[in-house]
Amino acid sequence: MSVCQKCGACCAFFRVSFYWAEAAQRGLPESCTEQLSPHLAVMAGTNRPAPRCCALQGEIGTQVTCLMYAARPAPCREVQPGDEQCNKARARHGLTPIEI
Repeated sequence: MSVCQKCGACCAFFRVSFYWAEAAQRGLPESCTEQLSPHLAVMAGTNRPAPRCCALQGEIGTQVTCLMYAARPAPCREVQPGDEQCNKARARHGLTPIEI
């Protein structure tokens, strides 16, 4: 199990916004996206005060999976284990930083 499959903090911390056409290019179902503006979409559930992506299943910090992993948009692909964004999300959920 990868460190990400034991975490999931980034999926319940950031608003995941991306160019609207990327959803169709990647094959994301319409039920997993919401329109943010004429040119931007977000992963459903991430544009809230307490974000949690609709594709995230499981318990943060224990075991999680992404139901849309293969089709996930660019912002999800950019976060890497132990980078600044990852550790910021982990801190918000009371998890220790990952050293890289």
